Amino acid sequence: MPSERESAKARRRSELLGAAAALFAAEGFHSTTLGAVAAEAGVSAPAVYRHFDSKHELLAELLIDVSERLLAGGLAAAAAPDPLHALCAAHARFAVSEAAIIRVQERELTSLEAAASHRVRSLQAEYVQLWVNALAPHLPGAEPAELGLRVHAALGLLNSTPHGLRRSGAVPDPEALLTQLSLAALTAQRAPLRGASGSAAVR
Repeated sequence: MPSERESAKARRRSELLGAAAALFAAEGFHSTTLGAVAAEAGVSAPAVYRHFDSKHELLAELLIDVSERLLAGGLAAAAAPDPLHALCAAHARFAVSEAAIIRVQERELTSLEAAASHRVRSLQAEYVQLWVNALAPHLPGAEPAELGLRVHAALGLLNSTPHGLRRSGAVPDPEALLTQLSLAALTAQRAPLRGASGSAAVR
């Protein structure tokens, strides 16, 4: 069992990560200082250095953690009776409840240093492959490239939509709506493209 001191240290580290996520999402990684993170967390600037050596280390821990949690949730969803629905529902819950860290993940991946970037991209590739594997039975004969494109489009929808929830007002059960929308995007049947006149366009 952790000692009281160890528990307090873990809480402070978590508070600093939460403060960093909020500021990186609102102001951007490069515009945020460690002093600002300290102020957001209600501690002195030197206190940050007792937990993190640099701003890059803070970002790395945030993005590796979110990638690991998404992959763990994805592995659990992949074992469900309906893996595709479970993946969409799990990611929708995550995106709505942790919109700030999702925004940081979407926007600041290129700000990571090389080792952390490699780790995050590797975790993300595993996560996307879970989605591709779950989608494939719904689209017999679809090429891997198409499956991957559909998955990335659905994840883009899930990751970007929660940012607009505050602006658009209350939406009853946004998680359920996002789950339905992402499922529809993933499994949409191809239809002839239509031009401005409404006639079928040549493909």
